Amino acid sequence: MRHQPIVICGPSGSGKSTLLKRLLAENKDKLAFTISHTTRKPRKGEENGREYYFVTREEMESMIKNNEFIEHTDFSGNLYGTSKKAVQDALKTGKLFIFEVDIEGVRALRNIDFFKPLFIFIKPPSKQMLIERLSSRGTESKETLKKRLERADEEMRFAEDGSLQFDKILVNDDLDETYAQLKEFLKL
Repeated sequence: MRHQPIVICGPSGSGKSTLLKRLLAENKDKLAFTISHTTRKPRKGEENGREYYFVTREEMESMIKNNEFIEHTDFSGNLYGTSKKAVQDALKTGKLFIFEVDIEGVRALRNIDFFKPLFIFIKPPSKQMLIERLSSRGTESKETLKKRLERADEEMRFAEDGSLQFDKILVNDDLDETYAQLKEFLKL
């Protein structure tokens, strides 16, 4: 098993959360997840403190002002970020910990000198497949779907141009195969 923290990034709808949930469920004794904060509303089945810490914009803005995050971003009208406390909590477990972040989070984590994680990018097999995945959620308005697709285009350009130097790029066209590749890369 690798011993560096793991950063997983990819467009909304790429399947990164599904892969992460499976990875964490099968490796509870080895892996810890850094739970991010967000100002977006919970989706069906999500729980505060499990998928995210759901907070108000005012709470999150105050936390940002107080320098409580190692990374944060504003996306589609909502704030997202990983708090220093979430990292400290993950470190206390003694387990290898995983971040799920966007491109802005990757940039921020690359700039922390003592922090040298593995960076993994999860790509959808095609833009059409991404549209289908996002649409099937039933949580996206036309406007938020458009914003997510624009962001996905930007994220995939960064992953492919090499400027952010991902250690591994996985195309998620078959969940089981992609999961097997992820496990093999992480030596789990």
